[in-house]
Amino acid sequence: MTDLAALVARELQRPVPADIAEIAAQLQQQSSAAAVLFYGSSLRTASLDGVLDFYLLHDEPDAARRTPWAFLWPRVSYHEYAIGGRTIRAKVAAIRIGTFEAAASGDTLDTTIWARFAQPSRLLGAVSPDMARRIVDAICSCARTAMRFAAALGPPSGSAEDYWLALFTHTYRAELRVEGRNRGQTILNGDPAYYRDTLRLAWRDLGLIGAVGELALLHPAINDNQRHHWRACWRRRTIAAKPLNILRLLRAAWTFDGAARYALWKIERHSGIVIALTPWRERHPILAAPGVLFHLWRAGSR
Repeated sequence: MTDLAALVARELQRPVPADIAEIAAQLQQQSSAAAVLFYGSSLRTASLDGVLDFYLLHDEPDAARRTPWAFLWPRVSYHEYAIGGRTIRAKVAAIRIGTFEAAASGDTLDTTIWARFAQPSRLLGAVSPDMARRIVDAICSCARTAMRFAAALGPPSGSAEDYWLALFTHTYRAELRVEGRNRGQTILNGDPAYYRDTLRLAWRDLGLIGAVGELALLHPAINDNQRHHWRACWRRRTIAAKPLNILRLLRAAWTFDGAARYALWKIERHSGIVIALTPWRERHPILAAPGVLFHLWRAGSR
């Protein structure tokens, strides 16, 4: 096992609060997933007040997943759980482990998988040691892909933080994500040691850096031709990223399980305006949207 794999395995195995573990177990049982990954802002903050983010990894596809939208993975759904007298909300993405591994390698035009899972995550409920090893390997691939682009997109020399911030700036821009100016710094502040060590160990695997101590200033061993090549690779991904994001939003509009419940909760959370979830709104979230917007406008104009 490489030093990077050992770091990733330790991070994946760190404990999570009991409520999160319980939700992960329920999701796995309901979906027959081979494993569950927990990640995102709730992992950093340990707060259960927002929406928890999970990825369900399936070992093999089933007939139900072979739809015209299948190439626009993952499939997303929204769930609510009553635990300990409170409602805990979860946004759940489902994807085949093979698709996850391919995206993690950076060989596809997609940026979403490796950009997210180069960041800390937790592995919950892997069905076998072999599946756990595959996921460790895939997360290592995410880190190496991310850090290869960071070396090309970042400065000729700088701190680990400089390279991560350069990467976050480019990936947020490519994915049409509206993030605050300090979002990248907030993420890094959540676990600075992990980000520092992940960058150095991934660069060592890639041959971009030798054994280093606690040097503050780093110099990735990337020449001008390599930098030009990987920046060209990045440009192709930025061209593809926006259309892919738009297509995924269109898919989500039609296939996001629990979309109405999720949208009405977001409206209440951000505006304080409560809009009833009727059976018709739950079955037809797109058709119901104009009425919801009109209701919101009237409430806001009073």
